[in-house]
Amino acid sequence: MEKWMLIDGNSIIYRAFFAIPPLTNSSGSHTNAIFGFTTMLLKLLEQEKPTHVLVAFDAGKVTFRHEGYAEYKGGRQKTPPELSEQFPVLKELLGAFNISQYELAGYEADDIIGTLTKAADDKGVETFVVTGDKDMLQLASEKVTIAVTRKGVSEVDLYTPEAIQEKYGLVPMQIIDLKGLMGDVSDNIPGVPGVGEKTALKLLHEHGTVENVLANLDKLKGKLKENIETHKDDAEMSKKLATIFREVPFEKSIDELSYAGYDGPKLAEAFRKLEFKSLIERLQLGAEAGDMEEEAQAAAADLSIHVIESEQHKEALDRLVDILGKTDKNGLYIEAIGENPHHAELIGLAIAAEDAVFAMPYSVIKQPFAAKLRDWLEQADKPKYGFDLHKVELALKWSGIGFEGSAFDVQLAAYLLDPTEASQTLSGINEKQGLSLLPPDEAVYGKGAKFKVPDADTLYRHLSLKAEAVRKLVPLLTEELSNTGMSKLYFDMEHPLSRILAGMEFQGIKVKSEELEALGRNLEGQLTTIISNVYKLAGMEFNIGSPKQLGEVLFEKLGLPAKKKTKTGYSTDAEVLEELAPYHDIIPLILHYRQLSKLQSTYVEGLLKEVRKETGKIHTYYRQTIAATGRLSSQFPNLQNIPIRLEEGRQIRKAFVPSEPGWSIVAADYSQIELRVLAHIADDENMKEAFIHDMDIHTKTAMDVFGVTAEEVDSNMRRSAKAVNFGIVYGISDFGLSQNLGITRNEAGKFISDYKEVFKGVRQYMLDIVQQAKRDGYVATLLERRRYLNDINASNFNLRSFAERTAMNTPIQGTAADIIKLAMVHMDATLRERKLKSRMLLQVHDELVFEVPQDELELMKTLVPEVMAGALKLDVPLKADMSFGDNWYEAK
Repeated sequence: MEKWMLIDGNSIIYRAFFAIPPLTNSSGSHTNAIFGFTTMLLKLLEQEKPTHVLVAFDAGKVTFRHEGYAEYKGGRQKTPPELSEQFPVLKELLGAFNISQYELAGYEADDIIGTLTKAADDKGVETFVVTGDKDMLQLASEKVTIAVTRKGVSEVDLYTPEAIQEKYGLVPMQIIDLKGLMGDVSDNIPGVPGVGEKTALKLLHEHGTVENVLANLDKLKGKLKENIETHKDDAEMSKKLATIFREVPFEKSIDELSYAGYDGPKLAEAFRKLEFKSLIERLQLGAEAGDMEEEAQAAAADLSIHVIESEQHKEALDRLVDILGKTDKNGLYIEAIGENPHHAELIGLAIAAEDAVFAMPYSVIKQPFAAKLRDWLEQADKPKYGFDLHKVELALKWSGIGFEGSAFDVQLAAYLLDPTEASQTLSGINEKQGLSLLPPDEAVYGKGAKFKVPDADTLYRHLSLKAEAVRKLVPLLTEELSNTGMSKLYFDMEHPLSRILAGMEFQGIKVKSEELEALGRNLEGQLTTIISNVYKLAGMEFNIGSPKQLGEVLFEKLGLPAKKKTKTGYSTDAEVLEELAPYHDIIPLILHYRQLSKLQSTYVEGLLKEVRKETGKIHTYYRQTIAATGRLSSQFPNLQNIPIRLEEGRQIRKAFVPSEPGWSIVAADYSQIELRVLAHIADDENMKEAFIHDMDIHTKTAMDVFGVTAEEVDSNMRRSAKAVNFGIVYGISDFGLSQNLGITRNEAGKFISDYKEVFKGVRQYMLDIVQQAKRDGYVATLLERRRYLNDINASNFNLRSFAERTAMNTPIQGTAADIIKLAMVHMDATLRERKLKSRMLLQVHDELVFEVPQDELELMKTLVPEVMAGALKLDVPLKADMSFGDNWYEAK
């Protein structure tokens, strides 16, 4: 039996763009709208199982509706370039899905779908229409169901004629009368002023159509009668504009819409290009599920797998320990389920050694008969080669098992070799190296609510394949590190740092919960006062946290100028509110409310939940393999994002205290490290002079660009200089600078031009690094950390420009990241060599935080800045500002 699925392409990709957080692949292409569209498409294909599918698109901005009303859709904002660039990629992806698409000049996607639903009604074919636009409800029929997306694109509401009757008390075709009376902001359809949905429905329940409402004006009263009488032409025109045209000359045959499933290899290749690894794994592309299981079994059959489940298998365990005592080559894989290693569940491990693999449940490690294997895990002189050993070490520590001797981590090595890879999974690394099949974890465990540890045989086989993959990957990745000149970076910095991080994370930082609770009460009081004042200014009570209600209050009740509109109503995002600040006293209050409520929910309540009961501490987790620049990422919780611009945000740091009585918190922060790195790499004499003579770089820049003395530099000059200093290597444009400083584009353009004339070394660096990237395909930091730029020679201007900006800033950002990592490695070594009790607790951007006993405080006040300043020799001095106190707040 036939079943058609018709998708409003423009509507869905638009909603997906605003629903899904910004995503880019390693080439800098935006992919969030495509990802949202694709996940929705996959879900609907699975649920609805259509026999025919079509995605309809608008062909252009001008349609036949503009002939009668030039302002049709005139209020819409210009499509963001980040969305525009995704349309052609989506259309290409639909080809890999084997899904037909259609567009026709002069018509909208609605009209194409309307034409096809008319054909479906005539043929009696069940049809499922997917859209984000309720205008389409007019197409509902006995055979046609309209699915309208909500919550972005993750869920849909289904509308049949019965559902429309229940919700609106209307038949489907009366939807056009509803639009005729109330209009549609998103399409700039005027309707009748003062007539909203509630009034329009009341009129239609009494009179049925727009025409009947106009014919019965004598039965209306007051302002409503006056408005409709004055705007009756608008009502008739609005109804006409809202009516979907159902006679589009459709040039495809219905057979061309038939859908028999996607092309697996072709779709896999498209997903790889987009870097949708989760979708590749979810669909098990490249191999059917049954084939993958058979291949996994075949691959495991080639291994000699020894299972150790109890003391009955002690002979196998003794053999393993004997082998490990004789060889320094092995592949260790320990399965720690859960992203957060502080709460991970250890379920099993496997070790590939010599010509066999030994697999066991984790519970075996705790048994008395496994004492020698525990000893091996804890011996520093016995090397271990594994995957994500940082997480493994931390999870083992919480389980009461020591872990020493980490020698090589294939995840960390793979990250260095390709830092733009979104997720370094073992199966992904294995596939990239062209090794034999290793099923992705999702194929074995399932995903989300379907996650389940498999039966013992399947688990042991999977762990064994992983251990064997590690053993094979170690020599391959070691050689690649050598060939790319990154061996020193790996072995001298990244690998030792992973052990240091595990120690810091296990140590944690003490938190006074009562301090956070007191701050929470203070914020509650401030929020109550703000809410009361907002209600007074608004003249009514409403939910300030509801964008819809807030938009109605600001733009309808208070009459403020609406800056942006979306299909769901007025935009009240931060950019809009900041522009409105001069118009009404309510706006600064709402902005402050948002800041404080986020502090309360995310940082006060959020941090309180993260305090570990048994330690009274917060134990963050640092990821080394996330940021393409080499920066560390803090998770569970993210302590790098505590806002410190607001005093209330800074107050949060008061809760972070030493874990020992009488100790102090010491914080040391690199001073303008990225600009110092830029001065060195660009070899710019003016910039180097400022740092060598310890001048304020922004004042120096203002002096040189404006041609004034230090005494003549005012706050605006320094602010302008600071904006350019921090923006120049990110390729800041005259538009970007004009927005930052509130000046004209011409003024901003002249400032940038004057800056480049003064700082000729910086200008030349920017030209040279882009040319080098075009030649080599990558850029590198001073420590040879690489970042590949696939789009540096792209014909697409947006892709190429993004790659050029990345080429300029990566050596600067990346070197700054390398420097603080080096400082951590050197600092750890110094603390150990001097046998100091002081502990390194946190790294937050360019800042290191320690807890220090009283008798070491004077030494650490000198030692920490010295070690940080000496982390890497540059042509300009590195400088770290040091402070201390009874808590983290006082230490800043």
